[in-house]
Amino acid sequence: MDQSEKDLAAFQTRVRQMILRFNELKQENKDLYAMVEENEQQIAQLKAKLDRQERDYQTLKMARMLEISDGDLEGAKERLAGLIRSVNKCIAVLSDEK
Repeated sequence: MDQSEKDLAAFQTRVRQMILRFNELKQENKDLYAMVEENEQQIAQLKAKLDRQERDYQTLKMARMLEISDGDLEGAKERLAGLIRSVNKCIAVLSDEK
């Protein structure tokens, strides 16, 4: 085997190695993109769950403020009247700013 045949064989070997490495990297890239997509879906689900939990918390907080226990009807009415007064004050302040 002369030098040019050795060089050609070495070149062919290097090309095959590069093709194999390219295929490995292509598969790794595909796997990483799938992982990113999966993580993005999980993040979206968790954000939706967090939003639901925050709405539920606000609802429970409001229900707790309006909760009427045995014989506490007057207290509940006073709390509700206080909330109404606060809203009216806010509306008045906002009206004055315009």
